Amino acid sequence: MFAGYSCIRSARWSFRVLLPELLSSFRSLHRTTPSWSENAKGAVTQPHAACVTFFGQWPEAERATFLTDMRVQERFIDEHEEQSLMEEIEPYLKRLRYEFDHWDDAIHGYRETERKHWYPANRAILDRVLAAAFDGIAMPYVHVLDLAEEGVIKPHVDSVRYCGNTIAGISLLSDSVMRLVRTNDEEQTNAEYRQIFSEERHNKYWADILLPRRSLYVMRHTARYKFTHEILPGKESLFRDALIKKTRRISIICRNDP
Repeated sequence: MFAGYSCIRSARWSFRVLLPELLSSFRSLHRTTPSWSENAKGAVTQPHAACVTFFGQWPEAERATFLTDMRVQERFIDEHEEQSLMEEIEPYLKRLRYEFDHWDDAIHGYRETERKHWYPANRAILDRVLAAAFDGIAMPYVHVLDLAEEGVIKPHVDSVRYCGNTIAGISLLSDSVMRLVRTNDEEQTNAEYRQIFSEERHNKYWADILLPRRSLYVMRHTARYKFTHEILPGKESLFRDALIKKTRRISIICRNDP
């Protein structure tokens, strides 16, 4: 009986010692597990539905296609990586003024630049973007877009002259809401197509996408060509009826060749 009691007491002692380590491991796994599923190569296989809200009468097939073509990965980078990116781009951005005119009237309150050469640590981050969104191949110049707190990106479809079927961006400094509205070629060439949504809202269907700070979005194929996209201004930045505080936002954007 004494020997049996010793075994039980030893087991209890081991459990008390191991329990904190087990809990710590579980918490670590919970923090680092991506909110979307990945295959062996790290490519996205299913979007995180918590970042997407649908509006209007979506055709079932197009809704399924959209969920494949518009994807968001939360916590793509951590705080240290965000700081590393900022330390490289901020000194240059500070020398620029925010602009309120854009060649196609798509952006107001912005600064921008392009970079080809990056510090090794930041190049490694961008290589992860290329692996996740472009199978490792994208245009050599990376677009850095600095949107002021009061800045706005209006609805637009990126010109096919400047990029191909995929756009991917890391969101720095702030959460934001991106809206994608189904459009067509005729509306895109209309000088007033940005007003069509507000005038014929009842005939439209669209999706609001939550872009959390430090997340990566990947917009490709139908989401890239058949939907206008915009960053909602601060007062309209709602996601599921909750106001998303949008402050200064920097996006690190990669594209593939036309």
